[in-house]
Amino acid sequence: MSIFEQMEQHDHEQLVFCHDETTGLKAIIGIHDTTLGPALGGTRMWAYADEASAVRDVLRLSRGMTYKAAAAGLNLGGGKAVIIGDAKKMKSEMLFRSYGRFVQTLGGRYITAEDVGTTVQDMEWARMETDSVVGISRSLGGSGDPSPFTALGVFEGIKASVNWQTGSDSLEGKKITVQGVGHVGIHLVKMLADAGAKVFITDIDQDNLRKTSELVPSAEYVDPDAIYDVDCDIYAPCALGATVNDETIERLKCSIIAGSANNTLDREDHAQALADRGILYAPDYVVNAGGLINVANELEGYNAQRSTERVQAIYDITTRIFQIARDEGITTLQAANTLAERRIAGVAKIKDTFVGNRLNRYR
Repeated sequence: MSIFEQMEQHDHEQLVFCHDETTGLKAIIGIHDTTLGPALGGTRMWAYADEASAVRDVLRLSRGMTYKAAAAGLNLGGGKAVIIGDAKKMKSEMLFRSYGRFVQTLGGRYITAEDVGTTVQDMEWARMETDSVVGISRSLGGSGDPSPFTALGVFEGIKASVNWQTGSDSLEGKKITVQGVGHVGIHLVKMLADAGAKVFITDIDQDNLRKTSELVPSAEYVDPDAIYDVDCDIYAPCALGATVNDETIERLKCSIIAGSANNTLDREDHAQALADRGILYAPDYVVNAGGLINVANELEGYNAQRSTERVQAIYDITTRIFQIARDEGITTLQAANTLAERRIAGVAKIKDTFVGNRLNRYR
């Protein structure tokens, strides 16, 4: 399938390739939909097997950001960027400053932030060359690391899911497996343990495991492949996506799936497979929207209390999605998509009204 065919498959607006031989920068920026506003999405740095894999990832992730922003009630579109390379070996100030200059050429159509493999420091380097960046330190007027807010949103999504199933959102005594205890997972483990849950953790990174075990000594380690076989109440995937697939669905022994990993489902029809097994799926792009909500607050002038309250609203959004799924007889993923698509369509419709020459606003 050609690149344009891939873009047409999900109605992407723009795909930008960025190359700087001096710094070694090879980046791709994907802008999916800007109906609601400028596209906002993080920059992922990853050692992709090939360029085709990077293209597929940026298209998939940018589309997900459109739905994430829409479902969260933000006036933002969906975008994402990937930098091809080993985040532990290739990073430099000049690489991210070069990247920032490419972002600046888009004139505000795309706003970047940190993601897998990138940090607040990386975004501050990019900020030296562009004003279209969020997720910077509080000392510079930003919100700092968004990971705690992403974890908070997942925590609220888990509570809403438990309440939908049991009538109470108490996590006391619940057995929860957390797959991946990096920037987000470690905060989630702490929240779950503080709420009285029994937490099982796994990760391929020994440093992540050590830090999490020091923070939450009660967390029990499980081998990475064995995490799917743990008899638990909730499976919280917080690493890379597609961990719910043809192989793992048959192994899962949980009644709820809610985690921070983007694109948790290998295919969208896996949502029906989970429903058929009686597993309640909290759509990932809904419950993991806390980080996006937090950094988006920087665009208004950052306020931590306001950001926290908006992230906590993920509880109500998750519940609303479960209600739509029940009332319309569809999967929870279809319900989340429906909620997002209805909002995008509604905003597109009101924009049909001519409001005069808006160019003066920018002069």
